[in-house]
Amino acid sequence: MSDARPVSLVCCGLIGTTVTDNGMVERAYAEAIATQGVVTGTTAYARCMAGVHRSRGQSTIDVLRSLFPESQARAQAAQLAFDRSYSAAVARTGVVAMPGAELAIDKMHGTGARVCLVSGFSRRLLDLVLDTLGWSHRIDLAISADDVPRGCPWPDPMFTAMLRLGVDDVRDAVIVHGTESGVLSGHRSGAGAVVGVLTGTYTRERLRKAGATHVLGSVAELPDLLAAGSIADAPAAGARPPAGDGDPGAAAARATGENSASRVPLERRSTGL
Repeated sequence: MSDARPVSLVCCGLIGTTVTDNGMVERAYAEAIATQGVVTGTTAYARCMAGVHRSRGQSTIDVLRSLFPESQARAQAAQLAFDRSYSAAVARTGVVAMPGAELAIDKMHGTGARVCLVSGFSRRLLDLVLDTLGWSHRIDLAISADDVPRGCPWPDPMFTAMLRLGVDDVRDAVIVHGTESGVLSGHRSGAGAVVGVLTGTYTRERLRKAGATHVLGSVAELPDLLAAGSIADAPAAGARPPAGDGDPGAAAARATGENSASRVPLERRSTGL
């Protein structure tokens, strides 16, 4: 395809995109909110876990702040409990790469693209996952919730990766994620392609409504998509995704001025570095 642009940066989500979940995240949230008196079998527990499911892809501290809006101290205490719970689970069972993820990363590097992992985990927890997988030298960069002013669904993770890796044009970047929040983050950034994957908890329709230009079965299929030059045919990621009355991604975009956020020049972004 003559109008294909070279892909110089691929930003991938972590849990549910490149790393399997196995219920560890949900259990960590359950244990975290239990430290704040919210226990299983109660209405409060059901309400909190519904909020967790709606917010997948966002940083853990943002999720917990939404669950305990009346108390920053409770949210922070729950965050510490989440990190302890997830760390203990990793110590017991380890973590497992999504099938085909390692080969996909290696193939993307083979094309000259740099690979960044984006996570809503704290820096400590993200480093634990990467060290357990042996990925610290497999990727070029990893962005945690501690590294950005705002996590998904805002575009800050992509812009931070671009600044740190010296990528000049967001159209040369691709974001790959398995959650609505992650896809909406890529859409708002104006990335050349926003790829949803079905290994998370969201359907093809939900990912499309959030702004995905492509939807794949898993990240293992990404190298073939890039090799085919298919992102040249993708609609502009900064264009408004299809909106429906029940579409939370579109509602969030309307409430926050999505289009103007996508057009903020890169040099004017706060990176929190």
